[in-house]
Amino acid sequence: MDLNYEAKYHQLEEQHWWFASRRDAVYDLIAGLQLPKTTAILEIGCSGGPLMQRLRGAGYTDLTGIDVSESAIELAQARGVPNVSVMDGASLTFPDARFDLVIASDVLEHIENEGRALSEWTRVLKSGGKLLIFVPAHAYLWSEHDVVNHHFRRYSRQRLVSAMESAGVKVQRSSFWNALMFFPTSALRLGRRLISGPVSSEKKPGATGDLRHFAGPANKLLLQWVKAKNRLLRHFNLPLGMSVFALAQKPA
Repeated sequence: MDLNYEAKYHQLEEQHWWFASRRDAVYDLIAGLQLPKTTAILEIGCSGGPLMQRLRGAGYTDLTGIDVSESAIELAQARGVPNVSVMDGASLTFPDARFDLVIASDVLEHIENEGRALSEWTRVLKSGGKLLIFVPAHAYLWSEHDVVNHHFRRYSRQRLVSAMESAGVKVQRSSFWNALMFFPTSALRLGRRLISGPVSSEKKPGATGDLRHFAGPANKLLLQWVKAKNRLLRHFNLPLGMSVFALAQKPA
């Protein structure tokens, strides 16, 4: 991730509607699994630890977080988040079958060797353990935002499912997330491409991606709207959205 973008990310991740509503979706999916509070959970790409804080507040007692960024782990530790460390998500140092649940939200697209990462995440899962992955959707929405974020790819629903199942887990459900921003974002990014041409693989000077600070009322409105839509994910798989996720289980 671009260092300037990362600094902005850490400033906004707790309150910004996008990150807060996505964490809400992840948390809601975990809560729906009705796992024991002693469930061993690993968050890959924990950043400054806001999801771990929420899970800890809900009573989960065996939480582990890793991130490739030293500054992210320092921030998590400063926030009082225990059991976090710097580690490469594609080269885990945990023993086999250590965790009951592995979470990776907007991480896989940052890792060049997708197969190696997924094999590692499967390896550290116990038999019957769950793997929950969120990634950005739709290759045709590739933009400078992806370049600034050092993404290697965006995903279709089928590509994510196929990649996970190739690693040895069985996908139980998959869905898109955040339909609210799909049409305006698609129009904006495709319009830019028509005007400026294909997106360069090299970061342009001054490029900062699409992350913007929102004023309080606007941020609150967007957050509440997307959180309301998150409740639909308890019952339905959505046909479109800005992200795609899949929940899988490691066979016995």
